[in-house]
Amino acid sequence: MTDKRWVSFPNLNHSIIDSLHEELKIHPVLCSLLVQRGITNFEEARNFFRPSLEMLHDPFLMKDMDIAVERINTAIAAKEKIMVYGDYDVDGTTAVSLMYLFLRSLFANVEFYIPNRYSEGYGVSITGIDVAKQNGCTLIIALDCGIKAMEKVDYANSLGIDFIICDHHRPSATLPAAVAVLDPKRNDCEYPYKELTGCGIGFKLAQAIAQNNNIPFSDLDQYLDLVAISIAADIVEILGENRILMHYGLKRLNQNPRQGLKAIMHVGNIDKKQLDVSDIVFVIAPRINAAGRIESGNQAVELLTAKDVERAIFHGGEIDEKNTTRKELDQNITEHAFQMIESDPDFVNRKSTVVFHTEWHKGVIGIVASRLSDRYYRPTIVLTLTNGHVAGSARSVKDFDIYNAIESCSDLLDQFGGHMYAAGLTMKEENVPAFIEKFEKIVAQTIETNSLTKEITVDAVLDLKEITPKFYKILKQFSPFGPGNMAPVFQTNNLVDSGYGRVVGNNHLKLSLTQDGPVKYTFDAIAFQLGEHIGTLEKKVPLDVVYHIDENHFNGKTTLQLNVKDIRVNEIVSV
Repeated sequence: MTDKRWVSFPNLNHSIIDSLHEELKIHPVLCSLLVQRGITNFEEARNFFRPSLEMLHDPFLMKDMDIAVERINTAIAAKEKIMVYGDYDVDGTTAVSLMYLFLRSLFANVEFYIPNRYSEGYGVSITGIDVAKQNGCTLIIALDCGIKAMEKVDYANSLGIDFIICDHHRPSATLPAAVAVLDPKRNDCEYPYKELTGCGIGFKLAQAIAQNNNIPFSDLDQYLDLVAISIAADIVEILGENRILMHYGLKRLNQNPRQGLKAIMHVGNIDKKQLDVSDIVFVIAPRINAAGRIESGNQAVELLTAKDVERAIFHGGEIDEKNTTRKELDQNITEHAFQMIESDPDFVNRKSTVVFHTEWHKGVIGIVASRLSDRYYRPTIVLTLTNGHVAGSARSVKDFDIYNAIESCSDLLDQFGGHMYAAGLTMKEENVPAFIEKFEKIVAQTIETNSLTKEITVDAVLDLKEITPKFYKILKQFSPFGPGNMAPVFQTNNLVDSGYGRVVGNNHLKLSLTQDGPVKYTFDAIAFQLGEHIGTLEKKVPLDVVYHIDENHFNGKTTLQLNVKDIRVNEIVSV
């Protein structure tokens, strides 16, 4: 038996699939994948497969955009000093880098500021505002933070400093008293696309300034790599505008990356001809993040804004060292958390995971929360003590809104913010036991039982004979993949391993799978972390397999292979 649920994609409108098949002349399964993504006609399919920057929305559709542009134009004309302020994570540092570089291309009176994770905490800080005042700044543009900074913005106003907030987190009922608040999630904002990153909203502000000042849109192309990195790192959906921005951002990253990104690729040993979303997620983003996790996000901005090779290589090397430190901390704390959880006899009955230790490094608790959530598959919060208060990072499971659950515990919290699947919070140490109890109670009352088991959504059932080079060539055009447009998962039934199946590396299975019929079709396959199935393979029983289709590059040769996600015995044939 498998510990994952295989779920077929909900019933689709087959008349629309048939119509698309008639229009596009491609495999019906590919047409069903399009319908799953809301694509129902030829024009929508063309826009999906051929995204264009002309399809981006008018930035002035965003609430307060006209006010923000007018205030920035005034600042430039009056030679005011502007501080570009942002969070210390990837989204924040890419957003600050983008806005800082863009404004510096217009005038020189700009500086940037990234708060220290440990001494200032998340978001807008009093220290940052004081630095702005000391340096003579009269306008702060806050990116990827600020939507709940009511008191901080009031403080800045009292010092004669205006705020423009560019945020994508959920706002409270009351907004800060900023000159402009750009956030598509505002209830009164009619901007058509709601899932931009903080960096994405920064890009829309730059687009609006360019539009207002007759700067050609082509001048903004150089910033699209930063937007793509923010989209991949922040785990937002890759649909709508995000798909367009990711498509062109990856193109920029592959064709003409900035010096800082070249340095990261060098230290990360990336030598692929074409980088994709996974390269950002697993190689580029962790290194950018490491600067703010271990020391200061300022170095990430220094890297991303570096113009010359030597400076980029220096900062790239420094950040890679911090990433090595981050990995060691992450591994040690994760192992410690595993031990705590598995030694707790009550844990098996819980619907949530909340762990707390005063000595854990605040910079990696988000990563640890992701690892715990993946292993135990429950809404998860990791807490640690920092500067006299408890800080926490939360990660959720499919279909469970962890932000709402945390909000229900707000009487025990000092601050909180985030999204449906990821959030941050702070509280007093004496509130931790009550918080753990209340959070567990809320999760137990509201979570669906199915949400506590890992789910694999099967997009379509295929026979091996249908996996042709032509099929895969079109399938590749569904990328870039990510939330909302995940790499399709296929199911093939009644397969048998050739007998050469073996465990390789760190508990991975190397397979050669065959499907009988008038003609035998065989595909090589790799099944990461599924070595425990080797006993089943050796029994030579028929198997059902779910997988992605991808390419294997070996010895200069490229072949299609199955990237197996799960395996189970075909019970009908095996009876």
